[in-house]
This record gives sequence, structure tokens and C-alpha cells, in this order.
Amino acid sequence: MTRRSWLILAATAALWGASYMFIKVALEDFSEGAIVCIRTGLGAALLLSIAARRRLLGDLRGRVRWVAIIALIQVVGPFLLITYGENHISSSLTAILISSVPIFTALLALRFDHAERAHGWALVGIAVGIVGVALLFGVDLSGSSDELLGGGMMLLAALGYAISWMLVKHKLAGAAPVTVAGGTMVVAALATLPLLVAAPPAGTPGLDAVGSLIALGAGGTGAAFVLYYTLIARVGPARASMVGYVAPAFSIFYGVVLLDEAVTAGAIGGLLLILAGSWLGAEGRLPWQPRRVPAPDPAPAAEPVSRTGPSRSSAPAPARAR
Repeated sequence: MTRRSWLILAATAALWGASYMFIKVALEDFSEGAIVCIRTGLGAALLLSIAARRRLLGDLRGRVRWVAIIALIQVVGPFLLITYGENHISSSLTAILISSVPIFTALLALRFDHAERAHGWALVGIAVGIVGVALLFGVDLSGSSDELLGGGMMLLAALGYAISWMLVKHKLAGAAPVTVAGGTMVVAALATLPLLVAAPPAGTPGLDAVGSLIALGAGGTGAAFVLYYTLIARVGPARASMVGYVAPAFSIFYGVVLLDEAVTAGAIGGLLLILAGSWLGAEGRLPWQPRRVPAPDPAPAAEPVSRTGPSRSSAPAPARAR
């Protein structure tokens, strides 16, 4: 990858890794529902403005039903679970548990997606990741029922993310990602608006909480998404997925340095096992083994070219967005 691509990857991981810290700070003055409503509203404004400028809003036509369903599974549910769960566990531990998304994706693929089904080392990765989660719950979250509840909320959020990405793949293929994301954020903001109305800030929020909420909405919810898909366009989805392995490191750094959170040996051990399991589950190979490149499809028989030029169907199809 070029230096610019590495910088984009680092910026994306830094923004996503900071999201859990921003949530923790915003909880000091905002209710859980208010945080989700405001962050998704800010994210929607940024993403849809970009989609409108690129004339991509038409991609929502005929897809509103699935955008709404995915918004509930991918945004409303996970965002609320994460925000409520951070009342019970640290932001760094939140990031570690959320990094289990590829493991849930691999488990779901065993039943629902033959193309993504795990084999060989990928199956080993699922087992390694599950051991990492078990280590966290057995060692790092064994202090109280509140901590176990918070950890369970994070795993449910990770499961929601895994389910939603499968739905996006099968139900929204071909739609511009920035448009789909903007649409889901609009649905999420409207769905959580009653929670904001029911529990507005009791007093004037502090500057730290307000700044964190703005950074969470415009940065972690909006700008990070734009950067991520820019990275996919530059280096492809496989290399772009490395963001998921780098973001927890940023989260731990922010939590320890800025929030004075403690990180135990059990948390580090669980993180390493979950990341190793996620790598194996997603890649199906050891890090030093070359990536398998699928064999190209046999070339179709040549068709006669008309005098008026190639037919519309012979033009190369646009690349499908991830």
C-alpha cells in the first residue's frame, strides 16, 4: 500500500477507536438514547450531503424497506447496546469485545452464506476467537453481574453488526455504500428521537460532553465511514479490513491515557485471541501464507460485433460495492 493509503487506514482506525471513548465522556451529561439520536443525526447529515453531491440518492429508490430493516439491526440495536453497556464496562474492553464481529460473521456463514463459509484455518479461527471471548468473561468480567451484563450487550451488538453486513451483501448489492449508510442513519435518528425527547439533558451539558458528541457523530459515525470506503476503493476490501485489527489498539490507548482506565492481563490475552481468531476466520490462512487468488472464470466464446459497435450488454459491469 502507498503511504497515503496507510495514512487513511490509520485515520479511520483512530476515529473508530475513539468512538467508545467519546461515548463514555458523553454519558456524563447525555442520556443513552440522546447520544444515539444525536450521533446518527449528525452522521446522516454528513453522509447524505456527500451522496447528494455525488448524485447517488437515487440508489435508495426501491430499497427503503431493507434500508429500514438494516438500520434497526445495524445501527439502532448495536448503538443502543454499546451506549448502555458502557455504563458497566470500560471503553477499551468495549472495543475488544466488538472486534469479535468477524467471528460472528464466520459462524453465521456456516448456516446462511455458502460463499463465506469457513474451512480449514478459518474454522480454527472461530474456535480461537471463542476462547478469547470466554477468557474475557471468565477473567476480566468476573467481578460483578453488571460487568457481565455490559459484556453481554457488546456481544449482542457485535452479532447485530455481523447479521447486518450479510443483509447488506444480499439485499442491497449495487447500492452506493455512502447512500445506504446515510439512509440507515436517518432511520436510526428518527427511531431514537422519542428517547431524546423523553430524556433530554437535565442541565446545560459540559463542553467535554458536547465536543465528544459532535466528534462521535461527525467523526466516528460520518467521516470515518467516508474514509473507510475511500480506502476500499484504493486498496480493496481485504486490505481495508485491517482497520478492524488496528482500531482496538487505539481504543485501549485512549482509554488508558485519557480516561485512566485499567487494562488487565486478561483483557490483553482476550484481545490477542479475538484478533487472531478474527484474522483466521476472515482470511482462512496464517499471516505468513500467501493469500489465495481465485482462478478466473473461463472466457466466454467471442460474440460477433455489430457494425454499430458493441452492444450495451457487452460493456464491463461496474464493480459491486462492499
